[in-house]
Amino acid sequence: MNPKLLHVLQHSLGLDEFGRGTFYRNHFVTGEGSKDHADCMALVSAGLMTVRSGNALSGGDDVFSVTDAGKAAVTELSPKPPKLTKGQQRYQDYLDADCSMTFIEYLKYRDARDRRAA
Repeated sequence: MNPKLLHVLQHSLGLDEFGRGTFYRNHFVTGEGSKDHADCMALVSAGLMTVRSGNALSGGDDVFSVTDAGKAAVTELSPKPPKLTKGQQRYQDYLDADCSMTFIEYLKYRDARDRRAA
């Protein structure tokens, strides 16, 4: 699959470029003449998306949704994420924690928690 089409499917579902995340949405709004409309129509033709005509809520633009086949394609065709170094993984854990601490505060908290658990 064309990487641009895969990106449209991933974006429609709220996933990152590696297909990671949760399906927290399932729509892509674009109108005729825009740069993504032809790509979305190609995905409709392939059975990976459906289309509904635009309305006032979408500003008159078409609303596309990913089908179950499209979701399966995203899962199958998304590239594997790169291997992270230990430091990169530690920072990713901090981002995933979504806490109100600074990074250094998070590291101190995590180290103290790990010492208590040991």
